[in-house]
Amino acid sequence: MTTPVCTSASDAAVSARQTRPYPSFASYVRARQSVLLRTARSLTANPSDAEDLLQTALAKTYVAWERIEDHRALDGYVRRALLNTRTSQWRKRRVDEFVCDELPEPEPVGGGDDPAERQVLRDAMWRAIMKLPARQRAMVVLRYYEDLSEVQTAEVLGVSVGTVKSAVSRALGKLREDPELDVAR
Repeated sequence: MTTPVCTSASDAAVSARQTRPYPSFASYVRARQSVLLRTARSLTANPSDAEDLLQTALAKTYVAWERIEDHRALDGYVRRALLNTRTSQWRKRRVDEFVCDELPEPEPVGGGDDPAERQVLRDAMWRAIMKLPARQRAMVVLRYYEDLSEVQTAEVLGVSVGTVKSAVSRALGKLREDPELDVAR
C-alpha cells in the first residue's frame, strides 16, 4: 500500500482555493487599484492612457476571474495583462499626428471668407489679364477660366499645341510680375 508523500501540500492547495483573500472582483479592485494604477503609469507617458490601460487589463482579469485558482497571484496576472495589452497597443500604433510648435499649414491667402476681399482679388486679376496681348489673353481665358486642355485651346484658336504652351507660359510670367496682384501673395 502506498501512502502519499506530501499530503500537506495538496491540502494547502485545496484550502488556498477555499479561502480566497478577495471574495469578489470588486473587493480586489478596491483594495489594489492604486498599486495597479502606479504600475500602469510606469508603462505609459500619459496618466489618462494609464487609466485606460488599467481598465482594459482589469476587464481581461474579470473575464478570467473564475479560472484563476490562486488568488494570491492576482497582482501578477493583472501586471501581465497590463504588459501584454500595452505591447499590443504599441505594435498596433500608427502615428498620424505629430506635435509641433508651429502649424505646418501656411496662412490662408487673402480673400478667405470675406466676399469683399474675393471681389477685390477677382477685379485685380481681370485688370491684369486685360493688360496681356489679345492672343495671350485668349489662351489664358480658354485654359484656366474655360478649363480647356492645351489641345482643345489650340484647336479653338487654330494654332499648334506648342504655341499654346509657350504663350500661356509667358502670360503667366507677366501675371506673376504684375504689381497689382502682389496683394494676393
